[in-house]
Order: sequence, then structure tokens, then C-alpha cells
Amino acid sequence: MENIFPAVDKEKIAELHKSIGQNIKRYREKKGMSQLELAILMGHKSPSFIANCENSKNKHFNLEHLFLIANILEVDLCELVKFESI
Repeated sequence: MENIFPAVDKEKIAELHKSIGQNIKRYREKKGMSQLELAILMGHKSPSFIANCENSKNKHFNLEHLFLIANILEVDLCELVKFESI
């Protein structure tokens, strides 16, 4: 059976993660919140989860994580996933 979906460009996926990380950082800083504060409000004991998201090292954050971050930062979820090709 022929694959009807085009191959996903891995560079575009990397750009998406970078864009989401930049959006999280921008809104967190706008709120005057540290990585540790955001992490604790999400139920983490260390800021490393947030730092890895912001630095595109955590490629396994899920929709629940994004939903929690958006609610804590009081922004629309769409603002976190807004993606413009870099």
C-alpha cells in the first residue's frame, strides 16, 4: 500500500519545538515567573522540565503539559503552539 502522507520534515519538527519553547519562555517572563515557580505550579520539584522545554531539549511534553502551562501563565493555549517557520 502506498503511503498517501508526505514525509515529515524533521527540521520542521525541530523548528516547532523551538518555537513552542520560545513562546513558553516569552509568556513566563512576561508574567514575571521563574522556571522553578512554573515547574512547582505544574507539580514538578525542579525547573529542569521547564528549562528543557524552553531550550528545545524536551521533545516529549504533551498536550496536558501545554494546557497546564497555558492556564498557569493565563494565556490561550493557541499562543503557546503558534508556529511561524523560522
